[in-house]
Amino acid sequence: MDPRDLCCVSNELTVPGVLSAYRSGLFPMGLGEQGSGPIGWWSPVNRGVLLPGGLRVSKSLRKSMRRFTFSCDAAFPEVVDACADPDRPGAWITPAIRDLYCKLHDLGVAHSVEVWRDGCLVGGLYGVWLGRLFAGESMFHRVTDASKAALVELVRTLDAECGDTWIIDTQWQTPHLASLGVSQMWAGEYRDRLELALHDVDFSGISHKSGS
Repeated sequence: MDPRDLCCVSNELTVPGVLSAYRSGLFPMGLGEQGSGPIGWWSPVNRGVLLPGGLRVSKSLRKSMRRFTFSCDAAFPEVVDACADPDRPGAWITPAIRDLYCKLHDLGVAHSVEVWRDGCLVGGLYGVWLGRLFAGESMFHRVTDASKAALVELVRTLDAECGDTWIIDTQWQTPHLASLGVSQMWAGEYRDRLELALHDVDFSGISHKSGS
């Protein structure tokens, strides 16, 4: 992680604040142990992104996909809770973060993809969907390939809704994400892409619904 990725620090975590942050290319993550405060606002110098046509789906993943069923927003709190499991390596989702994203979900801004097998939730992801941007926050799996399958389903959904104009922000590129086709984009280019992706988003309308 580049020290320049951290842009500012605060103790406030509000719906209007986080919406303004996403509009500027920032996202919140606590600086303390397991994501405890204060809140750092991050904008990676080298941004992890997945672009249309970039997803890599292995033969084994295609085979796994046939064992799963999928839904969107059917179990948002459960997906966040699974991602927030404190026993996971690198756990960072605090109760305050959970509550914030549940509020964003109620506003129609945060969304989840659920992966099911035999009626059980076995994987998923959640993030913020604004215009043609999906800012991924976290994913989890309880069986092999379930989180990867969630990403494949997300891409299918974005292809259907946005054509070839979407962008998935994964924050940073990890070896795992790179194996799925996530690349790095310089911060300046990301901001240009972000402006295009958010061009038609009515942020004032979202803020009004939040009661702010």
